[in-house]
Amino acid sequence: MTTGQKGMEMYAECAVEEPLSDDQSSNDIESNQPEVERGRWSAKLDYMLSMIGYCVGLGNIWRFPYLCMRNGGGAFLIPFLFFLLAAGLPLYFMEVSLGQFTGRGCFHVWEASPIFKGIGVGMFNVLFVVTLYYNIINTWTLYYLGSSFISPLPWTGCDNDWNTPRCFHRSSIMTQRIDNDTGYDLYNASSTILQDHNATVSSVIKASSNSTTSQEEFWFHRVLTISRGLDEVGGLNWQLTLCFLGAWLVVFLCLIKGVKSLGKVVYVTATLPYLLLAVILIKGLTLPGAVDGILFYIRPDFNKLANVQVWLEAGLQVFYSLGPGWGPLITMASYNKFRNNCYRDAVTLTFISEGTSIFGGFAIFTIVGFMAHQAGKPVDEVVQAGPGLAYLVYPEALSQLPFPNLWAVVFFVMLFTVGLDSQFATVEACMTAVSDIVPSMRRRKALLAFLTCSFFVLTGLILCTKSGLYIFQLLDWYIAAFSLPVFALLECIVFGWIYGADNLSRDIEMMLGRGVPVYMRIMWCIVTPVILTLLLISTIYTYRPPMVGDYTYPLYARAIGWLVAALPLIPIPVCALHAVRKSPGNTWFQRFYSSFQPSDKWKPISARACEKYKVDNKLFRGGFKAVVLRNLLGKNS
Repeated sequence: MTTGQKGMEMYAECAVEEPLSDDQSSNDIESNQPEVERGRWSAKLDYMLSMIGYCVGLGNIWRFPYLCMRNGGGAFLIPFLFFLLAAGLPLYFMEVSLGQFTGRGCFHVWEASPIFKGIGVGMFNVLFVVTLYYNIINTWTLYYLGSSFISPLPWTGCDNDWNTPRCFHRSSIMTQRIDNDTGYDLYNASSTILQDHNATVSSVIKASSNSTTSQEEFWFHRVLTISRGLDEVGGLNWQLTLCFLGAWLVVFLCLIKGVKSLGKVVYVTATLPYLLLAVILIKGLTLPGAVDGILFYIRPDFNKLANVQVWLEAGLQVFYSLGPGWGPLITMASYNKFRNNCYRDAVTLTFISEGTSIFGGFAIFTIVGFMAHQAGKPVDEVVQAGPGLAYLVYPEALSQLPFPNLWAVVFFVMLFTVGLDSQFATVEACMTAVSDIVPSMRRRKALLAFLTCSFFVLTGLILCTKSGLYIFQLLDWYIAAFSLPVFALLECIVFGWIYGADNLSRDIEMMLGRGVPVYMRIMWCIVTPVILTLLLISTIYTYRPPMVGDYTYPLYARAIGWLVAALPLIPIPVCALHAVRKSPGNTWFQRFYSSFQPSDKWKPISARACEKYKVDNKLFRGGFKAVVLRNLLGKNS
C-alpha cells in the first residue's frame, strides 16, 4: 500500500480481544479474558499509591532539602514551581495519557510514529541497567537496618575488627561541604537514583586525612569492604550478598501477581514513609537547634535567583524526580481503566510527589540543626547531600538521641520502603515490556517475576564484591546522564508536532470527554522542548569524569562508561532504518514519509472507542500556519 492509498485519515483496525469497558461490572470479567490476562489495577487507590511510591524516591529525602538550602531557601521554590508547571507536569501528563490510551508499555506507544520506535527500545535499555544496579541501594539500607538492632550501634565505636588505628568517634560529625553540584537523579525514581554527582557514595573519603570517623570506617570497611580500585574485584561480601538476596526476595514476593499484588503492597510501602517522616519531624522539633535548622532551610535569599545555575538545578531536580522519559510512568498508567481521569491524576500526583520533597526537608533539617548545635558549627558546614547524608551523617545524628536503636530502625525502615517502591516500578516496567512482546507470559506472572528477579540477582552479584561501589558509580554516572533528556525531548517533538498535539488531544478527549487545555499544548510544543534542550546542553557542558573519593577511573573504564551512555541511544537510528524498510511505499521517499505516520497497531485499548477511531494521518497538512493552529490551539485550517 502506498502513502497515497493510505489517504488523509486512517481507521485503526480494532482489537479482536475486547477489553473490559468502563460500564461493565466486575461480573463481566470472565467474558474479557485477554484484558484480565494483562491485568488491571484493582482499585484507583492502588494506582495512585504506586505512582506516589515511584515518584517519591530517595532523592526527595537526601537531595532536595540540600538543593533548597544551597540555592536560596524558600526562594528556590520559585524556579522549582516554574519548572514543575512548564516541564514536569506536561511530560507527566503526556506519558500517563499515552499509557492509558494504548494499554501497553513503552514499546507500543511509538506505533504513533514507527520511525521513532528506537526510543522505546532505548527506554527499556535504561530500565534494564537501572534495575540491574538500583537494588544495591536497598541492600545497603537493609544492612544498616539489620545493624540497627545491635547495641551499641556498630558505627559508633572504634574497637571493632574492621576499625583501623586512625579511627575516632566524636559526638558530632562535620562533613565536607559540597560546592559546584550539578548532579541529577533518575528516580527520584521515584526516579532513580543518586542525584548528586559530586556527592557520590564515597565523596567523604578523605584519603589524605590522618584520621577517619567510626561512621566512615563502618561504611567503607564493614558494609562495602571496599578495595583500592575497579581492578581489585575481590570476593563476595557474604553479609552484603545475603542482604542483596533478601532485597530481591522482597521484590519478587511483592510482584508475584503483577499489579494485583503490587497494588496491595504499596498501601504499606507508599504510606509508611510519610508516617515515619512525621515521627522523625516531631521528635526533631523537640531537639535543641531544630528551629535554627528549619529557618536555615526555608529562609529566602532572592538574590540567588539571579544565578542561572540555581534555575538549572531546579529544572534537573523536577525532571529527574518525577521520572518521565524512560517508561515506568507509561507502564503504570497502562493498567488504568480507559476512561480514568488521567489529567486530574497527573496534577494531583505531581504536586504530592514534589510536596513530599518539601515536607522531607523539614524532617531532615531538624536533625541537621541539632547536629550543628551539638558541634557548635553553622548549619551549612554540617549539611550534606546524597548518600553521605543517609549512610554517614544521619546515622551519627541518630546515635546521639535517646533510644538510638529505635530511631535508627525507624529511619532505615523509611529509607528501605522508599527505595523498594522505586525498584517495584522499574521491575514491573521490565516485566510489562516482556509480556507485551510475549503475550503468553501474561498467564504466568509468577514465573515471569521469578525469572526476571533471578536474572537480576545473578547479574547484580558483582555489586556485592569489593569493587561493587566503583561499578555502581560508573553505571549510575553514565546510564541516564544524556539519554533521558534526549528521550523526553523527542517525545515532545513526536507527540507535539509529528503525530501532533491535535491528534493526541483528540485521543485524550476519547478518554476524558474533553480536550487538552491550550496551556498544555503550548507546553508540549514549545516551552517544554526548549527547557529540555537547555537542560541537555547544561548536562553536556558540566560533564566531568566520575571519581570515587580520590580514585580516578582508568581510561578503559571511562570508555565502558561512554558505551553505557550510548546503549540507550544506539537503537534510535537502528530502529529508524528498520522502520523505513518495513513501511509501505514504492520508493525510499514514500517509505520514509510513511514511517512517520501511525501504524495499524496504533489504536485505543478500548474496543468501543476503537470501532470509531480515526487519526489525521497527513503530515504538515495545510502548511506551517495551519499546523501551528491545530497543534497549539486545536483550530482547523
